[in-house]
Amino acid sequence: MAAAVVNGDDVMEMGRVSSFKLGDRVVEASASGFKDRTKRRFSLPAGPRFDSRRSSTVSICSSTSSYTGSSSEEDEISPREKSQRNSKGSSDFCVKNISQSAFGRREIEIAEQEMPGIVALRKRAADDKPLKGAKIVGCTHINAQTAVLIETLVELGASVRWAACNIFSTQNEVAAALAEAGQPVFAWRGESEEDFWWCIDRCINTENWQPNMILDDGGDTTHLMLKKYPAMFKMIKGICEESVTGVHRLYQLSKAGKLTVPAMNVNDSVTKTMFDNLYSCRESIIDSLKRATDVMFGGKQVVVCGYGEVGKGCCQALKGLGCTVYVTEIDPVCALQACMDGFRVVKLSEVIRQVDILVTATGNKNVVTRDHMDKMKNGTIVCNMGHSNTEIDVNSLRTPDLTWEKVRSQVDHVLWPDGKRIILLAEGRLVNLSCSSVPSFVVSITSCTQALALIELFNAPAGRYKSDVYLLPKKMDEYVASLHLPTFDAHLTELSDEQAKYMGLNKAGPFKPNYYRY
Repeated sequence: MAAAVVNGDDVMEMGRVSSFKLGDRVVEASASGFKDRTKRRFSLPAGPRFDSRRSSTVSICSSTSSYTGSSSEEDEISPREKSQRNSKGSSDFCVKNISQSAFGRREIEIAEQEMPGIVALRKRAADDKPLKGAKIVGCTHINAQTAVLIETLVELGASVRWAACNIFSTQNEVAAALAEAGQPVFAWRGESEEDFWWCIDRCINTENWQPNMILDDGGDTTHLMLKKYPAMFKMIKGICEESVTGVHRLYQLSKAGKLTVPAMNVNDSVTKTMFDNLYSCRESIIDSLKRATDVMFGGKQVVVCGYGEVGKGCCQALKGLGCTVYVTEIDPVCALQACMDGFRVVKLSEVIRQVDILVTATGNKNVVTRDHMDKMKNGTIVCNMGHSNTEIDVNSLRTPDLTWEKVRSQVDHVLWPDGKRIILLAEGRLVNLSCSSVPSFVVSITSCTQALALIELFNAPAGRYKSDVYLLPKKMDEYVASLHLPTFDAHLTELSDEQAKYMGLNKAGPFKPNYYRY
C-alpha cells in the first residue's frame, strides 16, 4: 500500500474535513469517513463482464474461446523429439532444456546448504566407495533435494539412471543440471502418461548397462521391470521403496509369491515416517495451498481424508492457522487419535456440502468420487497429499457436461453447468511437490535413510536377506538422526556403564527395540 503523505501543503484543514494525498490519489477525510476525490483515469473494458476470479492468462478480449484442456498440456515440442547434447557430447538423457543447467546447479547448491546429513554421509563414505559396482535405476521426484541424493550415490561409487515418479514434480532446470553433469536423466515437468512409462523404460533397458539395484518411490519401476523384464528383475540385488503406495505393492507381491528379490521398506523406518511424512507435510500443505490459490485459512472448514502421519501433519498445520478441521478414517485407532487431538471424525458424506478445502491422504483409490464433487459448494479447493493420483476420481470429471479452465500451472477450475466451480490442484496428483516444494532438511533425513538402505542391501552377504520386505535396522535410524543433530548444536547424554547395564542396553545403541512406537 502506498504511504500516506501528510504535511505542509498536502493537508488543508476545513473545519472537521481535511484532504491528503495517498500516492496519486486525493482522499477527503471527515467524520463520516473517507472519500476518494481523484478523477478516474481508467475504466474496465467494455464488452463481457470482467471476472476477477479468472486467471490473468484468460484474455478478456478473447473470452469467447475457452480453455478446455488440463494443466499438463504444453504447446512446446516434446523433449523426446529434441536432439540435445551436454557439454561433453553425451545425449544419453531426455530433459526439457539442457541450456537451463546453470540455473539447476544453483538450485542444487542451495539445497545442499540445508541438507547437512546427506552431505556429511557423502564426506564420511566417499573414500570407502560402499556402492562401487552398484547400478541403480531410480524413480523418484526429481528436484534440487533428490539431486543431492543422486550425486551422493554417484560419489559413493554407484552408476545411476533416473526417471521421475510424478509427471508434475520435476524441476526442469535441476534435471538439466544432472544431465549436464553426465547423469542419464529422463524426466520433465508435464509428461504425458505415455512419456512417463517411456522414461522409466529408457532407464531400465539400455545397451551395456544392467541394473542391479532399484530405488523406487511408488513402485512403478519395480512394477514395469517385473512385468516387462522378468529375467532382468531376477538379477536385482535389492529394492528400496520410500512411499506408502509402493510399500503396499511390495507386500502384495510378497504375499503372492512374486517378489523374488529382497526389498527394504524405507517408508516405515522412523526417520522417514516421523520426519518426512509428518513434519514435512505439516509445512508443505500450507505452502502448496497458499502458492496455488492464495487462500486465507482462518475460519475455513477443511476435511482431511486419512489420519496417518501425512494426515496428522496436515491437520496440525491447518488447525494452527484457524481452520475447522474434520477427519475421515477407516482405522479405529487412528480415528481415536484424531478425536484425542481435538478433531471431529466424520463420514465424508456428512460434511461434503459445507467444506471449503478437501485434502486426501490415504493412499487408497476413489476416496473422493464424482458424487462427492457434485455436492461440493462453489469454490471448494480439492487436492491430494498421497503419492498416487487415484484418491480423487479425476477421470469422472472429464465428461462433456463439465468444462475445465486452466488458471495457472497445476491449478484448474472445473465448471458445472449451473456455474458452480471447484478448484482442482495438480489434477489430483501429489500437491506439495506439484505446487510447491518440500523442506530440504527433511529430504536430507529421508535421503540418508535411502542411501543407507541401498548400501546395506548391496553389501549384505548372501543369505542375510531373503525375498521378502524388511525394515531398516533401528541402529541405522539412530545413525541418520545423529547426522542431523549438529545442525541444532544438540548434545546427546551418554549412559554410564552402570546405567547401560541397568537398562540392558549397549552404550552405543540401539536405544529402542524394533517394536517401539515413537
